Amino acid sequence: MFKLAEVRVKSIFFLMLLHGVLCCSVSFSQVSVQGSQKAENFGKNVYGLGISGGPASGVGISFRNHLPSKISYQIVGGIIKSAEKTSASIGAELQYDLVRATTTRLFFGPSTSYFFTGSDENTFAGPFRFGIGVGGELNVQNAVNISLEGVFVYYSNGDIAPMPQVALHYYFY
Repeated sequence: MFKLAEVRVKSIFFLMLLHGVLCCSVSFSQVSVQGSQKAENFGKNVYGLGISGGPASGVGISFRNHLPSKISYQIVGGIIKSAEKTSASIGAELQYDLVRATTTRLFFGPSTSYFFTGSDENTFAGPFRFGIGVGGELNVQNAVNISLEGVFVYYSNGDIAPMPQVALHYYFY
């Protein structure tokens, strides 16, 4: 009985947190940025391939697509199999550009993933995850970019935790 009440309190806290974050995103969209820091639309699709690791978007090989707008999406998947068990994750992330300069980008968005480890059944306590947060991307050399995010992650077992995510991509311009 106590565990059920604890899960309900965590769920209510998560919904209040999500509401607060979404309300903040509305206020972000009202900010006007001038000059070279304005997030202009890409004129074409830009694709990136790399690696990504995070509790909300998954761990493994990553494909990122910047659409001809302020929106990008990322798909992540990875698998490691040994004779005794399998570990895998699959996830996705949506990114909305708040600020974009020539070598940096600030974005906001949700992500979700599913993690599996075990031989016959999943041993993860909270395999489904949903996260929302803010990240930044930096061009380190030519078409190589690194991104770092701070994400609030909701696990399917009711836990909520602020966690980092990191990715390294090569873009095909």
